[in-house]
Amino acid sequence: METVRAAERALMARLPEGALMQRAAAGLAAASAELLGRVYGSRVVLLVGSGDNGGDALYAGARLARRGAGVTAVLLTPERAHPGGLAALRRAGGAVAAADSAGGLIERADLVVDGIVGIGGKGGLRPEAEALAQAAERSRAAVVAVDLPSGVEADTGEVRGAAIRADLTVTFGTYKPGLLIDPGREYAGVVRLVGIGLELPAETELHALQHADVARLLPVPAAESDKYRRGVVGIAAGSARYPGAAVLAVSGALRGGAGAVRYVGPAGEAVIARFPETLVSDRGPAKAGRVQAWVVGPGAGEDAATVAEVLGADVPVLIDADGLRLAERDAVRARTAPTLMTPHAGEAAALLGVRREEVEGARLAAVRELAAVYRATVLLKGSTTLVADAAGGAARVNATGTSWLATAGSGDVLSGLAGSLLAAGLSALDAGSTAAYLHGLAGRFASDGAPAGAHDVAAHIPEAWRDVHTL
Repeated sequence: METVRAAERALMARLPEGALMQRAAAGLAAASAELLGRVYGSRVVLLVGSGDNGGDALYAGARLARRGAGVTAVLLTPERAHPGGLAALRRAGGAVAAADSAGGLIERADLVVDGIVGIGGKGGLRPEAEALAQAAERSRAAVVAVDLPSGVEADTGEVRGAAIRADLTVTFGTYKPGLLIDPGREYAGVVRLVGIGLELPAETELHALQHADVARLLPVPAAESDKYRRGVVGIAAGSARYPGAAVLAVSGALRGGAGAVRYVGPAGEAVIARFPETLVSDRGPAKAGRVQAWVVGPGAGEDAATVAEVLGADVPVLIDADGLRLAERDAVRARTAPTLMTPHAGEAAALLGVRREEVEGARLAAVRELAAVYRATVLLKGSTTLVADAAGGAARVNATGTSWLATAGSGDVLSGLAGSLLAAGLSALDAGSTAAYLHGLAGRFASDGAPAGAHDVAAHIPEAWRDVHTL
């Protein structure tokens, strides 16, 4: 967040004193009014800390008070409240209350504005603020967070204690990583970005791809393309016990842009029955024919020999599911061709030797550590998917998914899709993040608010592909 703070300081130096805060407050007040629907006669409670977020809340409260709302500011540290904002609120007819008498006010409120701490906050809320957060959660009031829910760490999305749960977060200038990464994203609710004129450097610690970015990355065959120029992806997956994993991985691969899909494994009959265009072999990866990228592991059971054989190939390799458990760390680290690992939180925890809760609570740190330990690109699956590479550059976050994607076989489809993009020539970072984006969109289209199976997700990948090209 030092990048954001530096940009704010540079902008404030060029603007009249207080102008930047007024811009933020105007956006916050407009978003709050929109959420209220009817401002006149509504009851608004401001939870005000000592920083600029408290000032933003006070100035926004003054704007709402001038429109007829009954606004009360609860000052957690009265002696350190923003003096200009407090004076503006009082001039507009707003009131001030002590924190120890705020429970009843919050209970009767229509809107609570969280201006307790800002992007510099670390750790959970202090006890006094925690009591206010709990009161807001119990009330019927809508909760709006200023820039970031208090208690959520701006750089990582970690929540190390009590935090505000917002219905709406109004953030200024740029999206903060903590708003995009779980568990912080869960606390943020709907996020609304208000432009305040910040000039940020192009290189940041976290990127979130948009439709235009994905459209530029997706492979498009040229007039002279054949299946080899488009890329051939090999799928080493499935077992007698889990033939469906092979079928689903192939289904994702066939829709990922590669020119052909080769399948190697014991589920050949199931694969060819569902997808007759697949090139099936039972002679092992080394004798499968020309392959430009491999996917290994989905439903593989205990087939460590096949995993080791694929890791020895001098082409990009995606490792998923059972392959993550069976792959030797040293064999992964020794690879010179690109490697993409796609664990969920439980698998990542096992690879790092920590509890699953530690990964889920610090997802950005976990994905970066795993990438460094294995010298690979890592796609950490979850409600917000993160992709990081071993070079330690900017990670990527994807939030296109839906909770309906938490279904058996969904990850197998993602693996096939990402493997196909690897075979088509995308880097491991681009293949992983682009596949996650398309997979998430396909999940949304497949579910449309209702349950959907993994095969439904695969079937909607072409719709997602077309959608990113519709600008």
